[in-house]
Amino acid sequence: MDAGLARRLLVIHNPAAGGWRREPRFARALAELERRGCRVEVRRTEARGDAEWAARAARADEFDLVVAAGGDGTINEVVNGLTHSGLPLGVIPLGTANVFAAEIGLPRDIRAAASFTARAPIVPVHVGRANGRCFSLMAGAGFDALVVAGVDGRLKRFCGKCAYVTESLFRMAAWRSRPYAVTVDGKRHEAASVIVAKGRYYAGRYVVAPSARLSSPSFQVVLFRKGGRLAVMRYGLALLLDVIPRLPDVDIVEGRVVEIEGRPGEPVQGDGDIVASLPLRIAIADQVLFVAGALQAPATVMPSTRKVGASVP
Repeated sequence: MDAGLARRLLVIHNPAAGGWRREPRFARALAELERRGCRVEVRRTEARGDAEWAARAARADEFDLVVAAGGDGTINEVVNGLTHSGLPLGVIPLGTANVFAAEIGLPRDIRAAASFTARAPIVPVHVGRANGRCFSLMAGAGFDALVVAGVDGRLKRFCGKCAYVTESLFRMAAWRSRPYAVTVDGKRHEAASVIVAKGRYYAGRYVVAPSARLSSPSFQVVLFRKGGRLAVMRYGLALLLDVIPRLPDVDIVEGRVVEIEGRPGEPVQGDGDIVASLPLRIAIADQVLFVAGALQAPATVMPSTRKVGASVP
């Protein structure tokens, strides 16, 4: 598809994403897309699964791009739908964290993001599958997954990130460490929590896996070795200070197939929503996803990042 041509867009809009500012921001984004000459058709979601269904039903003879207008959860649904339709993905970031938008180089300003989507080149990315369901950013087991599972949806719609902070404090007060057996490309590890990363960013623009890239056909598996409340508090502070990869009790392992064992039935988060439960098998998806964006090339490991095990070519 020529990035210079006016695009036919199916915009799948989650009206619950982004709090009280969502509708004015969405209206500005639509106005910018139309100003850029795009033909826009909007479909609003009403319930979980609607975005995936709409993306799955999109036809290449009607649209050039399927645009997810919402947060990372909406994008996750659209990605799962697009594995069947084969159309490229565009993004209008309206969510709480907008991690995927950061990964594909979208500007923070909503008009600039819409303008970028209207003309951005189409690039291939590799997504993961967690027990069969696709994720584009990360999947995790442990403290972060339990926080995601416990967040009140109404509070999230009202105050965004503060809902996660509230749930994190509640979980921390009652936290008991659970050991996980994590096997990466056949090599077994133990961890108190684990994040399987496809991209660098987490919970916004905090870096947990500096070498992870959407364009790479592998994962960066972040292993948090220490358990207990003090360790969780320390990891939370390190996240805010952007120093997670430098901690001596955090290891990052590269691989293509990851298996996680723990308490059966425990929730697994993917792209900020609960997408599966333990035991878990994660692998790079067979299908390549195409995205309107600008990706960084796969990087070498930063000197501050400790890496264990063999690299996957």
